[in-house]
Amino acid sequence: MTPTEPASATVDTAAPPVPAPTPAATPRTEVSSLTLEGLTRFLTEQLGERAFRAGQLYRWIHQRGATSFDEMTDLSKALREKLKAHAEIVPLVKDAEQRSVDGTIKYRWKTRDGRYIESVYMPSEDRKTLCVSTQVGCAMACTFCMTGTLGLKRNLTPGEIVAQVHAVNREVRKNEGLETLRPLSNLVFMGMGEPLHNFENLKTSLAILQSQDGPNFSHRHITVSTVGLVPMIERFGQETDVKLAISLNASTDEQRSKTMPVNRKWNIAALLDACRKFPLRQGRRITFEYVLLRDFNDSDEDAARLIQLLDGIPAKVNLIPYNENPGLGFQTTMDERAERFRELLCAGHVAAFIRQNRGRDIAGACGQLANRGGESPSETPQSPELP
Repeated sequence: MTPTEPASATVDTAAPPVPAPTPAATPRTEVSSLTLEGLTRFLTEQLGERAFRAGQLYRWIHQRGATSFDEMTDLSKALREKLKAHAEIVPLVKDAEQRSVDGTIKYRWKTRDGRYIESVYMPSEDRKTLCVSTQVGCAMACTFCMTGTLGLKRNLTPGEIVAQVHAVNREVRKNEGLETLRPLSNLVFMGMGEPLHNFENLKTSLAILQSQDGPNFSHRHITVSTVGLVPMIERFGQETDVKLAISLNASTDEQRSKTMPVNRKWNIAALLDACRKFPLRQGRRITFEYVLLRDFNDSDEDAARLIQLLDGIPAKVNLIPYNENPGLGFQTTMDERAERFRELLCAGHVAAFIRQNRGRDIAGACGQLANRGGESPSETPQSPELP
């Protein structure tokens, strides 16, 4: 190389150092979905806390309805910070509220992942009832039900099921100027979704709702409704002690299979056999819900067949005049026909009542919950996995 030639640049051919992978964040535990026993294990085994702290935390969440650890003023700041790092309470955010002329209030809640569910508050002179959802959408596809048009998006966690109760308790306290922590008196699991299709999360939520350190609802004041998942009815009777309602809605398999696809897997005979074997507490009856569809299942012959079907089952029948939904093709039975149907059942020694529809003007009545403005039925739903 001559003195006039520039020196060649030194090229570093070594590969640049590879940065160490960022450790994946440990997911925080959703403590609002844990029973007191599960919460105790979490605090003692994973956080190294003393067992009595679990009772304090549990009561804050499930008696007082706390939605953040900062509200828990009798816990030390150090423990609250530890909980923020390792645990979470998953609240529901109120997205919409509609009020009916009959006093019913329908709430639409937004979940953490942007889903929407609805629950319906129905006050009366002697009780304050909440209709609770267990799934986002529903896989059962009953042809007269708006929720069925959504398909199943996902199951709700126990914490999300229970959060509906806590949130409405707060709303009722505020709206009605009440001091009691739990103004709600009755729960009916008849909202969005098929409860027995989300059985494990339903069972955990019931354990929380019935616990003495939680809301402490009586088993007499909780009813769970099912379209008829026969294998789960047996488990439900063995593993819970709350009341059972069956959504029957037909007097023949031909009728029921047209409107309720679940009947093609478990027909009326299989369903009623499960009901006959269901363990009932002394004096308790199974409620059979029968949606009256004009000129489809509301004839005198239907009433006669229904009497025969329910023979030998401690039963009462709730007759529900259909709440008409756009595009589904069914009409409601006239009042005179509904009363005639009830009289025929009573004459056949079947206790029957015509249920007052609450919240029809706000699409909050039976079969009307569809998250109008929320979930879209166009999204591909999950495939149902029936037991």
